[in-house]
Amino acid sequence: MSRIGKQLIPVLNGVTVSVSPSNEVSFKGPKGELKEQVDRDIKVEVVDGQIAVTRPTDQIRHRALHGLYRSLLSNMMVGVTEGFKKELELVGVGYRAAVAGQQIDMALGFSHNIIMDLPKEVKANAIAEKGQNPRIILESIDKQLLGQVAAKIRSLRKPEPYKGKGVRYAGEIVRRKAGKAAGK
Repeated sequence: MSRIGKQLIPVLNGVTVSVSPSNEVSFKGPKGELKEQVDRDIKVEVVDGQIAVTRPTDQIRHRALHGLYRSLLSNMMVGVTEGFKKELELVGVGYRAAVAGQQIDMALGFSHNIIMDLPKEVKANAIAEKGQNPRIILESIDKQLLGQVAAKIRSLRKPEPYKGKGVRYAGEIVRRKAGKAAGK
């Protein structure tokens, strides 16, 4: 059996979990509400303040979905209670970011600024401190959506290996290459 899928998910205080007959699991907590449509073969039950995810057979497909849905449901539990946060760094001369409502305005070394609309579930904050690289902090209760938005922002200017300029996750280590060899 899946080692991840076998683990029970404890229902935390202040969280309401309901499973509909169509296999839709919804979590309602202090930070908000999340829903996930679970595959019809995977069975989700709430028993004694814990969520159990079970599969019908040992087929490869069922084994794969078993651990997947257990992880997704666990992330949703954490999301509605604590939320998730991702931090991006803008490394490069003149790289800046400003947040206005649900839009991020970024200067990433192109001839024009890039303005990106954020989904309503994601909140952003831009920080520019003297002597440090500008940072963008993204927060959301939906881990999947947060990762997708962060990856989209990073893809606008990926860190390059020679000078390390670009958008990177906070704490990300960029492997550097040596430049051209000096003349004779």
